Amino acid sequence: MYLPIFYLIFYSFNAGDYMNNFSGFSLEHYRTLFSDYRLMRILANTFIIALLSALFATLIGTFGALGIYHTRRRGTRNTLLSLNNILIVSPDVIIGASFLILFTLIGMKLGFLSVLLAHIAFSIPIVVLMVLPRLNEMNPALIDAAHDLGANDYQVLSQIVLPYAWPGILSGFFMAITYSLDDFAVTFFVTGNGFSTLSIEIYSRARQGIDLSINALSTLMFLVSLVLIVIYYFLSTYQQRGSKKKRTLGTAVR
Repeated sequence: MYLPIFYLIFYSFNAGDYMNNFSGFSLEHYRTLFSDYRLMRILANTFIIALLSALFATLIGTFGALGIYHTRRRGTRNTLLSLNNILIVSPDVIIGASFLILFTLIGMKLGFLSVLLAHIAFSIPIVVLMVLPRLNEMNPALIDAAHDLGANDYQVLSQIVLPYAWPGILSGFFMAITYSLDDFAVTFFVTGNGFSTLSIEIYSRARQGIDLSINALSTLMFLVSLVLIVIYYFLSTYQQRGSKKKRTLGTAVR
């Protein structure tokens, strides 16, 4: 799977205009890319959508994970988890078509807002799955001890629960950004005339013919996704090390 990606990246530095003959190293296609103001506007739209949707999805998903964590009835808890997981495994085409029908029924104009709402919606379950395991690792005695010492619910949430879950929250945020940047199927259904994201633009240009500026753009997007995955990896590693240290400390205290 990596060979076509490396092939694409390699020819983004080609001095020629085609991918069947490498005629020399050149950054011409990158200069062409950055001089395309329409594409730069689409690039800005894509990152704005990704950041805003990740921010809202992280906020909603974190409190959703807290709600599931505090649900004491096992059946209700499992039902909520199942409903959350169904949204993750559902085909993107079904989700995109459902959003299109919903926005059409309520009379919403397709564009920036419809894409933003769709990206928030499909990112929330991802954040829940990132945050909930971290909450499950937390010792409930910490919350009980804080209440016994006179802390109110807000103080427990802000000074104990959220700091403990912070690595999971950050992981969810970065994963939501990655999913938003990479999404095509859902965005294809909910975007309208006059608004586009990079995935839609790359698809449209690729159908018109091979343009090596697409290679350059795809290379940059691949590098951005790679950086986000690396950040997520280090956050996950830090989270696992922190959990091991706390379990070791708890064992020593006992």
